[in-house]
Amino acid sequence: MNQNLLDIVKQATGASGASQSEIIQSLWSGYGQIVRIQLEGAPMASVVLKHVRFPTEADHPRGWHSDRSHARKVKSYDVEMAWYAEYANRCDENARLPHCYYSATLADDERVMVLEDLDAAGFPLRRHEMDRPAVELCLQWLANFHATFMSEEPDGLWLTGTYWHLATRPDELAVTDNPALKQAAAAIDAKLNSCRFKTFVHGDAKVANFCFSNDSKKVAAVDFQYVGGGCGMKDVIYLLGSCLDEYLCEIWQDELLNLYFNNLKQSIDKHGKYVDWNALESEWRALFPIAWVDFNRFLAGWMPGHWKVNNYSRRLTAEVISLLNDA
Repeated sequence: MNQNLLDIVKQATGASGASQSEIIQSLWSGYGQIVRIQLEGAPMASVVLKHVRFPTEADHPRGWHSDRSHARKVKSYDVEMAWYAEYANRCDENARLPHCYYSATLADDERVMVLEDLDAAGFPLRRHEMDRPAVELCLQWLANFHATFMSEEPDGLWLTGTYWHLATRPDELAVTDNPALKQAAAAIDAKLNSCRFKTFVHGDAKVANFCFSNDSKKVAAVDFQYVGGGCGMKDVIYLLGSCLDEYLCEIWQDELLNLYFNNLKQSIDKHGKYVDWNALESEWRALFPIAWVDFNRFLAGWMPGHWKVNNYSRRLTAEVISLLNDA
């Protein structure tokens, strides 16, 4: 590893020594790496270095690369640094995330973030699938996160959170092989963007971005590249779609939504946020299928054969399009 990066880590943590331990993962499309760094003489034994270096020619796993997609990725890392600098410290243990010790733009094509090692902090488990208690735990995290930033302006973040929102995905829409969904895309997007009650959404709240304690009783979240303004249902549908098959989506939907809203109300009260609760709940429940179909619109162009494009998604899509046509 570049000695300059190790020196940055030492300065950020007060360590007398730093060495690369392991590569945790490569960043999407060859935009860098996330690396665990072992420390000597510091209050913590290790940290995680997120080292972003823009490639000269991206190797996108799905073949999507353009000036637009590159600009979207560049902004996403700048948003993540702004998130850690301006907002992250407002999240409590009920919306646990890594502490950021340092972040900086080193050059036009390079960003670094020195982050708390959540494995060492008691969140070493990662899941590819989730049982019902784990899903509920993540929904509680989202409810607390959404309550924390309810009715606030996402200055320095994405004005519209999530990586799939329509304004940033015209290429995918153009190749969508579903005329009805393609025609309805702008109306679906407008419904979500014009909602009365907005918060900050995580923007990429999939199962892979949640870290669990050994007993699976606590959870933390990572990856805030697409945090921004919007309806909390965007995070809820993305989480459920990332870890539940179509059968479980059908049979657990109502109970899981009830749990989310119960936790959201409790957290809003705890944070002293003054909102018309009945109006918020009514609006967001009505936007649940809209948000689901909005993500399905993205998948229909990006990867129409994805396993998330299932009968549950198709049913909601047909219902939402019919509703819009009747409006």
